[in-house]
Amino acid sequence: MEEAKGVVKHIVLAKFKDDTTPDKIEQLIKAYANLVNLIQPMKAFQWGKDVSIENLHQGFTHVFESIFETTEGIAEYDAHPAHLEFANLFLASADKIVIVNYKPTVVRC
Repeated sequence: MEEAKGVVKHIVLAKFKDDTTPDKIEQLIKAYANLVNLIQPMKAFQWGKDVSIENLHQGFTHVFESIFETTEGIAEYDAHPAHLEFANLFLASADKIVIVNYKPTVVRC
C-alpha cells in the first residue's frame, strides 16, 4: 500500500433540515460546486445522494467530495472568504453534517 501523492480529500456528509426545499438544496449544491472556480487550492468537486441499501446512513442524504493537493490547501480553503460566506448559507440549511479530511491509500493487487 502507498499513500496517494498530492491528494487530500475533503468529505462532507449532510442531512438537510426538513423544511429545506429541493430548490434550496440545488442552489446550495451549485454554490458549493462554484467554489472550485473561486478557491485555487480546491482542485475538484463532486457530489451525490445516498443510494446505499444497508440503511446505515444515520439520516445523511448527501455526500460532497472536494480534492486538494495538501492539507495546507484545505486550511486555505477553510479560511477563504468565499468558503466562509458559503458555509454560513450551507450550515443554516443543514440539520447535521460530518466532515472528514483524509489522504487516500492506494492498494495495488
